[in-house]
Order: sequence, then C-alpha cells, then structure tokens
Amino acid sequence: MSRIVVGVDGSDESRHALAWAVQEARLREADLEVVYAYEYTPAWQLYGYEGVSAAQMDALAAEDEVAQQEAHDRAEELLKGMVAELGDAGNIEVTTTAITDRRPAAALVGRAEGADMLVVGSRGRGGFSGLLLGSVSQQVATHAACPVVIITRPETD
Repeated sequence: MSRIVVGVDGSDESRHALAWAVQEARLREADLEVVYAYEYTPAWQLYGYEGVSAAQMDALAAEDEVAQQEAHDRAEELLKGMVAELGDAGNIEVTTTAITDRRPAAALVGRAEGADMLVVGSRGRGGFSGLLLGSVSQQVATHAACPVVIITRPETD
C-alpha cells in the first residue's frame, strides 16, 4: 500500500494541501499521514539565565516540560480538528502525527521517508525576504527523498 504524507499548520494553505492530499490518496488508494510539526523552544534557550541557581534551572526545566506537553496537546487537537473538517475520507486510512521537538522541515522530511509523496502548502511569501529566510516548502523540496507537491492557495474571483 502506498503512503502520502501531508504537512499542516492550521493555515488556509495547509487546509488546501490537506484537501488535495485526500483526493490524491483516494485516487492512489493510499494511506494518508497528516503531520503537524512545530519546534517548541524552551524559554531558557531564548533568553538565557546567567546566574540562575541549579534549583531554579530545575524548576524552569520542569515548567518547560509542562509547556512542551501543552504545545504537543494543542498540536494533536489541531490535527483532530483539521481531519474532522474533511468529513468522510472514503476508503483511505488517515493517521495523524504531532511533532513538537524538531524543526518543521526536518520533521516532515523524516516522516516522509519511505512515502510515495510529501504534500505541503505554500505560504506564497515571495519577495526578497522570502529568498533570505527560506520556507518549509522550499526546504522539503530540497531535502525530501520522495516527490514533493507544493499546493498554492486557489485564486478567488
């Protein structure tokens, strides 16, 4: 059985990518894995805590562990909601994976190992800043071992 992986983040673009991936999975009679990837960064890594005692660092680490679990729980809720919006997926098996400990592009490339296709939405940032910053879709297109489909937002009249 073939497998299609689709990355989502709750945006309209990722909803379009998910809808496209469902249709493609139906055509190919493939399993569909819906992946939400977000890298949780602990506050102490962002701000640093020079001069903080070991006991205070332990307390901060415990708080960060709780915050990371909450981020993971929110990611799973988002996934469930997006899959529920699809309604009946027909004859395809849909699974969800929430990853909150790696950069999104790396997480998606990792999950797509052995897949027949990786589908992501395009934010369409464009412009010079988009070239400098890069994007998840550009990174997965460069690094995935399987074909990558980048879905743009449908034009509206």
